Amino acid sequence: MSGKTCFVATLTPAQMKSLREQLASISAWEFSDGPYMLFKASREKTQVAAYRSGKLVVQGAGTPEFVEFVLEPLIGGPAVDEAEPPPLLEFKDPHAGIDESGKGDFFGPLVVACVFVGDAGVAARLAKAGVRDSKAIKDDSKIAALAETVKTAVGGKFGVVVVGPEAYNRTYESIGNLNRLLAWGHARALENMLKFAPECRHVISDQFGDKRLVENALLKNGRAVRLEQFPRGERDVAVAAASILARAEFVRRLAKLEEEAGCALPKGAGTEVDRTASHLFLAGGEALLRKFAKMHFRTARKAMGLPPD
Repeated sequence: MSGKTCFVATLTPAQMKSLREQLASISAWEFSDGPYMLFKASREKTQVAAYRSGKLVVQGAGTPEFVEFVLEPLIGGPAVDEAEPPPLLEFKDPHAGIDESGKGDFFGPLVVACVFVGDAGVAARLAKAGVRDSKAIKDDSKIAALAETVKTAVGGKFGVVVVGPEAYNRTYESIGNLNRLLAWGHARALENMLKFAPECRHVISDQFGDKRLVENALLKNGRAVRLEQFPRGERDVAVAAASILARAEFVRRLAKLEEEAGCALPKGAGTEVDRTASHLFLAGGEALLRKFAKMHFRTARKAMGLPPD
């Protein structure tokens, strides 16, 4: 796997615990927190994110060495890379897909998109164009180009909801639960899409929580649609297309926020994000930070010098 800079694997709870203890015993590793994570660790050429779901993501120039000398001895054999996106599922019937972007990014909005794919011909055009899970595409310019392809291929039958940081913080503080906020966004994106594709009767999304949360948030039109959730939903072409639209809009909105902030706003979470958060807090306090960031992340409390929850 020489030259690879990203590797994804699934570990047992015991393996996760052992890995953390192993890295903690080496002073070069710096630990931090992140959403949905057991821990995040970084050193000069390598970043490791260990998620509560059991997913382990290794990134950076030191990825091959980490896999060979740390991960494989830990699991007792060859490690299978789950970072390679699986092939799209066979298209079976007209349906919509929903996906979001920005959920794991401290800075920037939450964006939810819903895309209707009406027939096998449209599905084939999207697949041929290279539409797949946006997390597998690191080039923002390619994401933007694919988003325009999606919009054209589906004939404008899509809906997008953007929840900027300030609105996100107000909503989260009111609802008090991320899954409920996501469900609200998914429901609104679906309702927006139905204005352009009233014939839609089936929608698929990645599994993020009880689907009844989404169903309960739907309005009259949306309640006539059958909602289906399954893990790794981005294998479905409509969900993959939605992930492309959501990420393209997230990147576009983040760029606008950077202009307003007067500095780069790093994606994701980690050391660079921590530094930028501290800079903004020192420049304008909590009020300024709220304009650009999701305040329920531990990063916000860290930037403000507060103890973790």
